[in-house]
Amino acid sequence: MTAFEIIFAIALLIFSVAIILVVLLQEGNQKNMGAITGAADTFLSKNKARSVDAFLSRWTKVIAVGFFVLVIVANAVMYFVK
Repeated sequence: MTAFEIIFAIALLIFSVAIILVVLLQEGNQKNMGAITGAADTFLSKNKARSVDAFLSRWTKVIAVGFFVLVIVANAVMYFVK
């Protein structure tokens, strides 16, 4: 393996683990059904949950786009390096 392949493999591994974690931390669509915590919404925590969910949703999109761009760049680099 070349240095490029190792670098891209490590970056893809980091992106894939990050997107898995961010998706698992998001609240489910059903009431009181978080993927990991399963915590119930109380009156005081509803706004906090919305802001955390918005933050996680935004980062899911950013990490997913980064992952796809990295895959395309890695394939292009490997194609032209050979």
